[in-house]
Amino acid sequence: MANVTFKGNPVTLLGNEVKVGDKAPDFKVLANDLSEVTLADTKGQVRIISVVPSIDTGVCDAQTRRFNEEASKLDNVKILTISMDLPFAQKRWCGANGIENVQLLSDHRDASFGQAYGVLIKELRLLARAVFVVDSNDNVTYVEYVSEATNHPNYEAAIEAAKAAN
Repeated sequence: MANVTFKGNPVTLLGNEVKVGDKAPDFKVLANDLSEVTLADTKGQVRIISVVPSIDTGVCDAQTRRFNEEASKLDNVKILTISMDLPFAQKRWCGANGIENVQLLSDHRDASFGQAYGVLIKELRLLARAVFVVDSNDNVTYVEYVSEATNHPNYEAAIEAAKAAN
């Protein structure tokens, strides 16, 4: 498993570590209207899956805004931001911040995504910061488990990987 810290303290990640070349694991998360969303719902598109601990924190806010900005420049790329935040909080945050190009999804109910992608922090029941790129055939082409949960991911590398997967 990836070694991750949260504010300098080591945390335990639950689930299965995903690697480049793996078939992307399926998951069930909730959209802000409480409908279920799975990996299959975006089949045929390249996906950037941006994972954040909580949308209401500075780095998570900045990460989601950055991918929202980049989304308009990427053809046939769907950007999903997944956190443990409640769908209602995600909807409120998107409305207050004009986020329209990224779909925010909640893993709060079952931690299905967190377990499937190895990002569920046991001690906090939050998701560790990570970015995954999944091609249109559901193959994982890029993985970044951010080693310190309060740090930014490598945006440029993820965006380049998405372009290359297209």
